[in-house]
Amino acid sequence: MKKVFKIFKILLSVVLTAYSIIIIFFLFFSDKEKRYDFASNLQGNYLSQSMFEILKFQNPQNDEIYFEQSVPYNKRGDHERGFELLDKAVEYNPRVYLGYRGYMKLRFIRDFEGAIKDFNKLDKLTPNVIDTPWGEDIDFLRGEAYYGLGNYKKAIVHFNQSIENQGEDWAEIQSYVYLGNSELQLENFQKAINSYKRGLTQSKFVCEAHLGLAKAYKEIGEIEKAKEHILKAEKHYRYKRNDPYNEFLNEIYKTDIVTLKNDLGA
Repeated sequence: MKKVFKIFKILLSVVLTAYSIIIIFFLFFSDKEKRYDFASNLQGNYLSQSMFEILKFQNPQNDEIYFEQSVPYNKRGDHERGFELLDKAVEYNPRVYLGYRGYMKLRFIRDFEGAIKDFNKLDKLTPNVIDTPWGEDIDFLRGEAYYGLGNYKKAIVHFNQSIENQGEDWAEIQSYVYLGNSELQLENFQKAINSYKRGLTQSKFVCEAHLGLAKAYKEIGEIEKAKEHILKAEKHYRYKRNDPYNEFLNEIYKTDIVTLKNDLGA
């Protein structure tokens, strides 16, 4: 029996040693692309981050590794660590990651000035190209950043530029809403009305535009039109601009509609 147990221990040791050798080989010496894909697919867990650390040690200037490693930290809200890694990706490949970093600063940490700086730097690196950080027109994003700063005049410039970049019929529909909101803030009520209406030519379901129209018409004393649009805002509320990860600067809520509706007696 002792002999059998001894043989079993030897076999177990051989198996564990072989397993350890395989793991070490995979972690340190297997194909880099396979290891990168493995770490990316397991995004965020301990093994994934350990693999990224090994890959960074072996490829200290590989921007893709820093970027991919940053993603789960930023998703979890650990922006200090996430941006530390993202900053390295930008350092090694600014053309690719400056726009994304600007987008993250704008949408997730509300660093509006930092976002504008990143978008402007990207513009200088890519002359004669209309950049689309994270799939959105760069002037639309710059407009949002200026809107967040309360600089409505500059916001208007960039939202108009964004519409020109994409074409009247293809522009981001929220460009028109932001234009209306900015003009409303500047008390240019007729310009606000015109901007909201431009958005509604794309879709009648834009509840943000209907709410803006209700506010603008109320300001100029056209109460019946204000009532008409506040009811439409309520009707189409389910189509509101929404994102599970963050709140938009022009996001509206049911209470906004209910409050104005009651104020108008609609």
